[in-house]
Amino acid sequence: MKVTLSALDTHESSFTPLVVIELAQDVKEETKEWLKNRIIAKKKDGGAQLLFRPLLNKYERETLENQNLYLVGASKIRLLLGAEAVGLVKECHDNTMRAFTYGTRQNFKGFDDNNDDFLTMAECQFIIKHELENLRAKDEKMIPGYPQAKLYPGKSLLRRLLTSGIVIQVFPLHDNEALKKLEDTWYTRLTLKYQPIDNIRGYFGETIALYFGFLEYFTFALIPMAVIGLPYYLFVWEDYDKYVIFASFNLIWSTVILEVWKRGCANMTYRWGTLVMKRQFEEPRPGFHGVLGVNSITGREEPLYPSYKRQLRIYLVSLPFVCFCLYFSLYVMMIYFDMEIWALGLHENSESEWTSVLLYVPSIIYAIVIEIMNRLYRYAAEFLTSWENHRLESAYQNHLILKVLVFNFLNCFASLFYIAFVLKDMKLLRQSLATLLITSQILNQIVESLLPYWLQKKHGVQVKRKVQALKADIDATLYEQVILEKEMGTYMGTFDDYLELFLQFGYVSLFSCVYPLAAAFAVLNNFTEVNSDALKMCRVFKRPFSEPSASIGVWQLAFETMSVISVVTNCALIGMSPQVNAVFPESKTDLILIVVAVET
Repeated sequence: MKVTLSALDTHESSFTPLVVIELAQDVKEETKEWLKNRIIAKKKDGGAQLLFRPLLNKYERETLENQNLYLVGASKIRLLLGAEAVGLVKECHDNTMRAFTYGTRQNFKGFDDNNDDFLTMAECQFIIKHELENLRAKDEKMIPGYPQAKLYPGKSLLRRLLTSGIVIQVFPLHDNEALKKLEDTWYTRLTLKYQPIDNIRGYFGETIALYFGFLEYFTFALIPMAVIGLPYYLFVWEDYDKYVIFASFNLIWSTVILEVWKRGCANMTYRWGTLVMKRQFEEPRPGFHGVLGVNSITGREEPLYPSYKRQLRIYLVSLPFVCFCLYFSLYVMMIYFDMEIWALGLHENSESEWTSVLLYVPSIIYAIVIEIMNRLYRYAAEFLTSWENHRLESAYQNHLILKVLVFNFLNCFASLFYIAFVLKDMKLLRQSLATLLITSQILNQIVESLLPYWLQKKHGVQVKRKVQALKADIDATLYEQVILEKEMGTYMGTFDDYLELFLQFGYVSLFSCVYPLAAAFAVLNNFTEVNSDALKMCRVFKRPFSEPSASIGVWQLAFETMSVISVVTNCALIGMSPQVNAVFPESKTDLILIVVAVET
């Protein structure tokens, strides 16, 4: 028998809450009632046909602080029909991957009418998010109670509620039992083992799982470099110029590992069903604004913004600002070299233990300044990219990543290129690379994981004390969980995590031939990074919504670009080495031609 959405009940008094909606404290009652009715209304009437209830009933709201928190869930059938609507791909009994349909549900592996585990919790929350985002205005001209919050046919209600400040946030709830099981197999026991990538994917979704899969793969790919680099460093410690063999290995390594990753990534995403999943139509991003008009492709009413205005903003404002920041970064770099000259002169005059330590101070200060500049520039880049008014989130992300990568690359590596190819001081290059790499790793661990975890732990203790003091007859466990999670920081995506790996890949692939321990330090950092990032995802930030992904996206191109730069850099370093120059004592032209041939 065919099940239709109109036959589903949306008034179940008890259901498993999957998503929380927090409204502003002063939201009007008519607005709350209108939102509730739109969420529970049948699909044919323009609703989401989901389950919806307040966290606290009327008596509890009078007893406790009036929290405008609402729980959203869905029946099993509704979720299955939603899985069909979003195009989830599942494995069939004949081992093929096909888009799930409710009518052929018995053909899919793991499906049972009495089993609720066919869809992962991450997929269920993704479906609910999709349904909430697709709640659209019909004939309403404004949000009830807020005449300034204008609506037009086809406008996403949730996006308008968020941009108007009526809805504070929408976030998925943790499943504490499943989370505990995941933690036990992931990071609570400090042992050398593979991560449970499939379990991470089931709980957090494909985007997060791909990041941890790439982090694990990259860490293991660094091990050969570390194994070769350790004896190379020990036995050729003082011979800074004997790096030809290691640089040659670097050439091959930096190219091969990315090709192997692409194959492994495709295998994973095919198994998960996202490789063959159809891409959803991309809606305008929440911050996009313009004059209301009709989209010539979709036929919907939406804000329209002339492309030439965006290009003017990019080329007349954003580009000059980025160039100025790059110039300022180079200016700071020259100040660093002045500090190096001062420290070296001081050491040559006295040659004491104190001045020996002082030699590392300029590099440490410069490394800290680099991290500060990177973070300040990130805020400026986000503001500028938002101001450029990109229609799609993908376009916004691509422009932001380009801005950030260009600045971070110059800010982090310009001094190393200057030392290597202008000063040609391999001893200083080794010292600077070691200091920049180690200092940046320590700072990232503190800022990204340890500090947020300490703050979250402190807040959690306060919430527990508050809940224990309650006399009301409520579900204290659920209340405590929601209150605790709503105050957690919001995970802003994998951008910063990939950026950290990108810079680390640069440090190792570009100049580790003169400091072979770079890969060993990267491996040690990444083993702790796996655990600190896992802790961050499970205990520091709110649970992020699952996002289907078929690859690591634009970051694959970023790493491949770095790999190309690495090949050119290592070939140039090989060409500069005394061993190779000894082979061509007379003709530098032959040497240059051979280096160019190797690069191509």
